[in-house]
Amino acid sequence: MPPPSDLALDDEETGDPAAEDGAGGETLSLALGADQAGARLDKTLADLIPDLSRARLQALIAQGRLTLNGKVLTDASAKAQAGTYDLAIPPPEPALPQPEAIPIRVVYEDAYLIIVDKPPGMAVHPAPGSERGTLVNALLHHCGDSLAGIGGVARPGIVHRIDKNTSGLLVVAKTDAAHQGLSALFAAHDIDREYVALVRGAPHPTRGTIATRLGRSQADRKKMAVLKTGGREAVTHYGVERAFGPQDKPLAARVACRLETGRTHQIRVHMASKGSPCLGDPVYGAGAPAQAVRDAMVQAGLARQALHARVLGFVHPITAEALRFESALPPDMADLEALLAAL
Repeated sequence: MPPPSDLALDDEETGDPAAEDGAGGETLSLALGADQAGARLDKTLADLIPDLSRARLQALIAQGRLTLNGKVLTDASAKAQAGTYDLAIPPPEPALPQPEAIPIRVVYEDAYLIIVDKPPGMAVHPAPGSERGTLVNALLHHCGDSLAGIGGVARPGIVHRIDKNTSGLLVVAKTDAAHQGLSALFAAHDIDREYVALVRGAPHPTRGTIATRLGRSQADRKKMAVLKTGGREAVTHYGVERAFGPQDKPLAARVACRLETGRTHQIRVHMASKGSPCLGDPVYGAGAPAQAVRDAMVQAGLARQALHARVLGFVHPITAEALRFESALPPDMADLEALLAAL
């Protein structure tokens, strides 16, 4: 799924509509009175069928799956008329990734969404070199028939991502409506996301906001970089929670990073730009930490960037319930912190 960074996948239709007809589909019948006529057809139907996004309805109408009193309609922008509408909803297409019985830690789940605590080393979705063993494979198995389909495809709706070797909390949509609602929350920055990083040294000042443009590095297209022009706005609020080693010149620190935006590798690049890259970061960790810190990393078994998505909070897009979850540090980071505290 390579979506735009930290936004939802698009809801493009794929496949031959005629081939979708078969077991598992359903037909919804809706009677509109004269008082409901006059507005755009797709908007009127979206208000009446909250489980389907407006984009999904537009696609179904374009495929000729909507009738009014038996007459096929294909113009979603036409004005709604009084009468009986029948909407033929095909069964979700099989997901391309295959379900795999991979254990996952579920923090919260309902009919609309699921929140998981992702371990380090697990990619979120299949990509070249990581076609299997991903969170999507695991969710397809875990959720099974409870996936209502995103854009007509039986797949989990990934609305944000965390790096393969970053651990922590991630929310995934199970229905089209939840997918659209979560995407809107992320686009409006109405998601509370806090990460904890163990970094080399300590950023100065110890608390502040990093606001830059982030984009592909001109020197290495596989890396992201702070840019003077171009790229996309990236804002991280950070604060040192604890410093390790000499007070006047810390060897390492635990830093809380709260995301205002969510760009690819944002925290990793921003911490490196302050001269305090995440410990163990193979891409942005230029410069070796002190020998005592390196020894602690080896003893703790840290084999990835020391970055963990600790807090995830938002208003549920369907039920309007305020949700907030916090995840404890995984063993490698917890062990490393304990060793750093002894320096």
